[in-house]
Amino acid sequence: MEELVVELHPGIAGSANNPLTIRERLAAYTELTKPRITFLIVLTAAAGFALATRGRIDYLRLVSAMIGIGLLSSGIATLNQYIERDLDALMRRTSDRPLPSGKLLPREALVFGAGLTVLAEMYLAVLVNPLTALLGLTVIAAYLFAYTPLKTKTSLSTLVGAFPGAVPPLIGWTAARGELSLDAWVLFAILFLWQFPHFLAIAWMYREDYARAGILMLPVVEPDGRITGQQIVIYTLMLLPVSLLPTALGLSGQVYFFGAILLGLLFLYSSVRAAFSQSRQEARRLLLASVIYLPLLFILMVVNRK
Repeated sequence: MEELVVELHPGIAGSANNPLTIRERLAAYTELTKPRITFLIVLTAAAGFALATRGRIDYLRLVSAMIGIGLLSSGIATLNQYIERDLDALMRRTSDRPLPSGKLLPREALVFGAGLTVLAEMYLAVLVNPLTALLGLTVIAAYLFAYTPLKTKTSLSTLVGAFPGAVPPLIGWTAARGELSLDAWVLFAILFLWQFPHFLAIAWMYREDYARAGILMLPVVEPDGRITGQQIVIYTLMLLPVSLLPTALGLSGQVYFFGAILLGLLFLYSSVRAAFSQSRQEARRLLLASVIYLPLLFILMVVNRK
């Protein structure tokens, strides 16, 4: 059977004589949505939904809410890549993304991202609740119009970006309960603090790439790594007691409490090693520890919920 192909404009994906197949084109659109990040966002939002639920979880409502949240995350990720397409072209680790590599046209990404984002907001407002849609709007505004442009202006962009980055559990919470409470803000605080060791590990690993693109991550403006290491350890230390608050507030039980201590100490160990060694290898290990820590923490929190 002959393979279907889509003709592209000259200069895209090599040339019009070398078009992308349907499968390659779908893969490029999928890549724009950053599936792994979207999965983690949906996971933390689902945890927020489960923890906010009184009694048995309504799985149909849960799935419905996660569809809207997944669409929103995918739309924002796509628009972010549209905005940063010129910067991505300057960095080795991002130069093969769909826009800088020429697999897709910028306007195709813009239409796709805007469409997903608008659809997600309509979905959340109509099929979930208005508060959840409002939180989605705050993420759109803060991530695309504050964090993203600040990345080339100040290293404090990481702090700014941590606010919208910590909203997914809040969105999951409001999707289940239609209101916010102190418990929900504790989930926000956990994700907020977790982002610093996670993203500083990435920034240390790819500091030359960021410098090449003019993105002012902390390891770029402070190349000796002393302050970067201090912040990694400080935020991980702060995360440990905050991660125990779900038990203190009655969200989760003792199994979670001791599991959170163990996970927090292991995460702290990785953070201290990365801070002292200032090596790419230890930064990579810290990154791995961070992406193991967060899902396990939230899964344990939900499994042992009260």
